[in-house]
Amino acid sequence: MSKKALITGITGQDGSYLAEHLLNLGYEVHGLVRRVALEDPQRRLHRIAHLLDRLSLHPATLETYPSIFNVVSRVPFDECYHLAAQSFVAESFNDGFSTMNTNINGTHYMLAALYEQRRECKFYFAGSSEMFGQVRETPQKETTPFHPRSPYGISKVAGFELTRNYREAYNMFCCNGILFNHESPRRGYEFVSRKITSTVARIKRGMADELPMGNLDAQRDWGHAEDYVKAMHLMLQQPEPDDYVVSMGETHTVREFCELAFAEVGLDYNDYVKIDARFYRPAEVQVLLGDSTKARRRLNWQPAHSFRDMVREMVRADMAELRGGR
Repeated sequence: MSKKALITGITGQDGSYLAEHLLNLGYEVHGLVRRVALEDPQRRLHRIAHLLDRLSLHPATLETYPSIFNVVSRVPFDECYHLAAQSFVAESFNDGFSTMNTNINGTHYMLAALYEQRRECKFYFAGSSEMFGQVRETPQKETTPFHPRSPYGISKVAGFELTRNYREAYNMFCCNGILFNHESPRRGYEFVSRKITSTVARIKRGMADELPMGNLDAQRDWGHAEDYVKAMHLMLQQPEPDDYVVSMGETHTVREFCELAFAEVGLDYNDYVKIDARFYRPAEVQVLLGDSTKARRRLNWQPAHSFRDMVREMVRADMAELRGGR
């Protein structure tokens, strides 16, 4: 019998890579999606379009417990990967209420439904390096105190603590993955990494003439999403549940990201990047650097992509998209 997994957020970057990975391992994969996605598959399911004949999708919303309970009660699965969230940090400042509602209540609903219906199911919660915020130590590891600097980061801390509480209070197999920034050609255009690479492609094609940016000196620990979803799966294969930092262990500035992206198409970023104060955060997180020693040792996890490889792949994918190459 093949294992069965449920993925929330399966239509996103991480969900699509995780679905691919689990299918390749022989899993039966189920996805939780909004009904509107099923009604508009071409636009809303494009990241998993090549997998649709191998997936079972179920309409539900994280915003109501009965919706989650209905799916959990009907669909048997061994592992649950909770990736769905309002994950755009800048938007969380604009609409903190919906960010909190979706990210905190949605996680609580999932855990509560599993407790009531499938207590033996292994649960993964997608935490974030944004939970560290104004960091107390560098690099950040599993024991580093949290000091979030955005509604998004706060909501992720709450989800982390809910997950840990269900593990400790009810002896459920619940893991937290504290993932540092991870990108890919499947990243949404609203995120700074994809904003950079897609605009670089448009400038190269004569479709844009500048790239407005905020803080170029912010430092992030960037990796590739395809590598990071493999760590998620490995966490749920361990004898005991635990929490893990997943990171590359190196920092790069936003400025360096821009420089590499423009250089890939033979341009100098200085000629096109324009600082725009609108893109500064109300409370900035200046440096995030992860220590993934625990994940590398216990999970035997190793990333396959370098930072430079990731930027190059993203730029080339956006260039190909403009050519109609995919």
